[in-house]
Amino acid sequence: MKRICYKPIGLIHSDYKEIDGMPIQGAFSKNSSGWVEIFPEYQVGLTDLDGFSHIFLIYHFHLSSGYSLLTKPFLDDKAHGIFSIRAPKRPNPIGLSVVKLEKIIENKLYITEVDMIDNTPLLDIKPYVSKVDSRENTRSGWATDKMENIQKYLSDERFSD
Repeated sequence: MKRICYKPIGLIHSDYKEIDGMPIQGAFSKNSSGWVEIFPEYQVGLTDLDGFSHIFLIYHFHLSSGYSLLTKPFLDDKAHGIFSIRAPKRPNPIGLSVVKLEKIIENKLYITEVDMIDNTPLLDIKPYVSKVDSRENTRSGWATDKMENIQKYLSDERFSD
């Protein structure tokens, strides 16, 4: 199969300079903030994005290397298949986060609910549309009974080099 390559459209900036202690999910870090720098050649693509309260950020886990198809996530002591967890050490190290869009000034998006490390390469942005992106009657698999106290979990060194 042909190799697939992506070019970043910007950088995600946050207060998190190290992986250790970073939130594992932005939904549980409401007060964490940051900003996204969109490269000038992509700025016009931000037109009308300011009407959305939340956006998906699709990014490259640039500090992650290698992967394991079975990995122990933060929420469990048991290893699970990499495609049933959200760990950064993946065959294709692509991250996805929903963040709250606070405001846009020129080529900068100011965001909260941040769970990315500073200088993370941004690959794409998509608007969060509740009627399309929210589902009823969902299941959470192995994580169903692990959600209690999820906000206490923070990232650590196990997913870095």
